[in-house]
This record gives sequence, C-alpha cells and structure tokens, in this order.
Amino acid sequence: MQKILRVLIIIAMLITAYLLVLAWQKDYANVPATSADAVTPSVSTSTTGADIPTTAGASDIPAATATDIPSSKADSESTEAKAGTLINVTTDRYQVKIDPVGGDVVYAALRDYNAKLHSDNSFVLLEDSGQRVYVAQSGLIGPNGIDTASGRAKYSYQSDNYVMQPGQKTLTVPLTYKQDGVTITKSFTFTQGKYPIRVNYNINNTGTQPWNGQVFAQLKRDSSKDPGMSDKGALSMATYLGGAWGTPDDDYNKLKFKDFNDGELTAASDKGWVGIVQHYFVSAWTPNNFTGQFFSREKAGDHFIGMNSEPIVVPANKQKDVTATLYAGPKDQESLIEVAPGLNKTVDYGFLWPISKVLFAILEGIHKVIGNWGWSIIALTLLVKIALMWFSNKSYYSMAKMRAIAPRLQALKEEHGDDRMKMSQEMMAIYKEEQVNPMAGCLPILLQMPIFLALYWVLVESVELRHAPWILWIQDLSAMDPWFILPMLMGASMFAQQMFSPQPTDPMQAKVMKFLPIIFTLFMLFFPAGLVLYWTVNNLFTMGQQYIVNKKVEREQREKAAKMPS
Repeated sequence: MQKILRVLIIIAMLITAYLLVLAWQKDYANVPATSADAVTPSVSTSTTGADIPTTAGASDIPAATATDIPSSKADSESTEAKAGTLINVTTDRYQVKIDPVGGDVVYAALRDYNAKLHSDNSFVLLEDSGQRVYVAQSGLIGPNGIDTASGRAKYSYQSDNYVMQPGQKTLTVPLTYKQDGVTITKSFTFTQGKYPIRVNYNINNTGTQPWNGQVFAQLKRDSSKDPGMSDKGALSMATYLGGAWGTPDDDYNKLKFKDFNDGELTAASDKGWVGIVQHYFVSAWTPNNFTGQFFSREKAGDHFIGMNSEPIVVPANKQKDVTATLYAGPKDQESLIEVAPGLNKTVDYGFLWPISKVLFAILEGIHKVIGNWGWSIIALTLLVKIALMWFSNKSYYSMAKMRAIAPRLQALKEEHGDDRMKMSQEMMAIYKEEQVNPMAGCLPILLQMPIFLALYWVLVESVELRHAPWILWIQDLSAMDPWFILPMLMGASMFAQQMFSPQPTDPMQAKVMKFLPIIFTLFMLFFPAGLVLYWTVNNLFTMGQQYIVNKKVEREQREKAAKMPS
C-alpha cells in the first residue's frame, strides 16, 4: 500500500508537469518563427488598395461601375493628405499615429506600459515599420465607397498634432473627404482614462443620388513574433498569438493564423467582436450601430481579421452615422467586459478558469491592501493552506502515523519478505490497529495540483502582474528568476519536506524520491518567479504543519507505550 502511495504522488506531480507543458505547447505551435523586436516608432505609409476586403454581404447593392466609384482626388478647397504625413495624437493612455491616406491607425504606443523591464520606452502595440506590420484599418467600400482596389481615400485634416489636455474628458480627431456632393467625416474620439477609441463615419449626402456602400474594419498583422515575449527570456513559455472572435451567443473563439483562409469565420453580430490576441495585450473591433459580418483571410504572409457592415444607403439630402469601436490595449478584464461580451475571455485561464478567476480575485483584493504582488502571493498561499487545513491535517496525521509504524512495517518485511500474502495481511492488521489510511498521503498533492495549475495561468495571463516586482532581485514575478535562487530554494524546501514524511521501505523507491526535488528544481527553473514563490512558501508552510502533527503523533505514541503492560 505504501508503495502505491509513493507511485501515486510521483504520477500526480508528473501529470501536473505534463499538463503545464501541453497547455502552452498547444498554442506555442502557432507562434511564427520570424524574429523581430518591433518597437521602433518609424512608420511606413505604403497602405494600398490590396488590403481592402471584398463587399461581403453586399448582394443588395448594384454592381459597381466606373461612374459609381468616386475618384481619389478631393475637392480643390480641401487640403489633400500627403504620403508620409501622419497625424500625431497624444492622450493619457496613448501615443497614436493616424495615416490620413485611408485614415488607419498605424501606430499605437501604450503610455502606461513599458516596452521592457526598466525601460523608459512605452510598449508599442500597433505599428507599420520595417520590422513589423500590425495596424488597425477601416474604410468605406462598395459602389460609392471611397476605398477601392486602386487606392485609399485621401482625407483632409485640420491639424497634424492633437494633445489631450489635463482635465479634458474627450479628444476628437476629424478627417474629411468630399466628392460629388457627399461629405464624409471620419472621426476618432479618445476618452480620458479609457482605451476604447470610437471611430465614426458621418456620411452627409447633399447630392441628387443615393449613396451606397459598406463600412469595413479590420486588423492587419504580419508573421512577426510577439514583442510582449521579448523580455521573458529565450526559454520562457510562449502564450497564444493569433486571431479571436466572439458573439453574445458564442463569446470566445480562437482562430489561429494558419486557419485564416479556411473559411471558418462566418459569424455575424451587432454586439460581437473580432481581434488579434497576444501576450498581455489585445486589439479588437466591435460594431456599435450595425451588424458586422466577420471575416478572416491571409495574403502574402499578412493576416487580416475584421468585419463588414450590412449595405448602407444614404438617400439624397440625408446623412447617416455609422460607428465602430477599436480597442487596442492591455487585457484588463474590467475594461474588456465593457467593450463587448466575451472580450474579457481573451485573458485565457485555460480549462481551470473557474479556479483561476477565484484566485485572481483574491490575489487582487490582497494586493489592494498590501500593495506588493509578491507579498500578496505569499498571503494567498497562507489562505489556501488555511482553507485546506482540515484535509491536510487528516493527511499529515496519517503520514505521521505511517512514519511512527515504519519500524514495525520494516520488521514485517524482514519476517515475511518471501510471503507477500502474509505480509499484506499483517500490514492491513497494523493499519487497522493504528487507524492509519496510507492513501490519505495523496490528498494534499491532489488538492494542490489544480490550484498550482490555475495559479500558473493567473501569473502568465494577468497583465496586472507584468513587470510586477517583489523584493531584491525579483523584479518581474511573471518572468523566470534571473538568478535561479527561488527554484533552488524550492528544491531545498522539497528535499527538507521529505524529512518529515515516512521513508519508503523499497530501496528503489527511496532513490526515486530523493531525485524528485532535483527533477522539480530543473523543471521550475524557467517557470514564472511568482509560481515558484507560491510553491516554495507552500512547502515551508507544509513543513511547519507537518512538524506540529508529527510531534502530536510522537506524544500519542509515547503515551500509548506508557499505558501498555510491561
């Protein structure tokens, strides 16, 4: 029975290790091999009509003719956009660059997040540079659309530099296009303290014919690697990089880059979203006042995911507003859930998400009081130990009893070593006499494994823990320990913990158990420091708990021996 117990403990640990590797490897297989640390703010404006999607869902619109499509030349009274000129927008959250040719967001730096640990440069989420292409595009297509296969609309603009002033609630950047009696105003509205950007098209038709077209909104990304992983170390575990979408009825779905041309994405929704997910950050489009027909495609190494509106008709002497929201920012759950249903699930906690959500809620609550994520993890570990104390005490009590009766079991083995049936019967009699359950020793491990796995995903996926320091050399709890001190301490604590546990009578098992701390130390070298901190502190608390229980059992054994007749 004791042999089975040891084997079960080893299997539980190995299964945990396997599940962790399997979970990240499933998404890691989708990470492109191309290498680039794309943080340079230089921007190319080589956007062409080749990026324009087809007018999916436009069967009610007549086929476009040469007279239906306006020329790309603006009215003479407008200041036409020039190639290479960008509109700079600075808010409390963003540093954004908008290309007036097409009105695309070609650069977005997040001012609240550093590119790397101890760096003064902001993290760049969107950019169109020589190293990486990742932009948010939108426009008008269809019979009277101003974005065509031959080129993008060239908007006029009032200023090439906008700055949100302290106390200013909103900042609007208008772009204007005029042609054949139709004035199209594309406006970007930024809100203080918020990441969602409102993108509105006002189509004012003062002409004599109806205006027909569609709005499209899409994200374009090449095959470059995730820059969010650049400061995690070469051997750190990668997270999901790819497309995702959701509707109120089916709120979170992944779509890997390699599947963008498979035709899987055919959903339509007026409250859904489409986006691209990477480590800690996400970009997404969601419709505000129209039903979006979602699509994805891959062309020449670039990946597109987005949506088209239903056909829009603006009668003569009428105007219409069509609005979408662009989110380009951190995977902050409270912010995301306000944008669209299911967008918060891009914080992907895996199959143990219910446990992960509870752990994160507790961890976040502790952090609000303590103000340090490392000490918060230690406090969380203590709370978990308290919650499982009753089960653990039962288990440790049984293990302590096993330790106390180990000499008797060894004597049985020497006496009945050749008669396994007789030895098993005598062992069961001792277990019954001492009220010992040898299987109870598995309970702490089995209870800890789901929590361990769930906490791993909390540390990997929660942007709040990105670059979160603890003390001294641990400056990022979401990355591996740069000096491997915590993994070494964890291995030492695991080895010391064995001193409080009953030793196996089988010499081979004893050797395996002694090597187990070494194996786990090597395994933990490249795990997030926060997770290793949790496991190390858990081991220390466990040793203290086992010490108290062992002393209690030893006292009981002495009292029992004293009552026995001499």
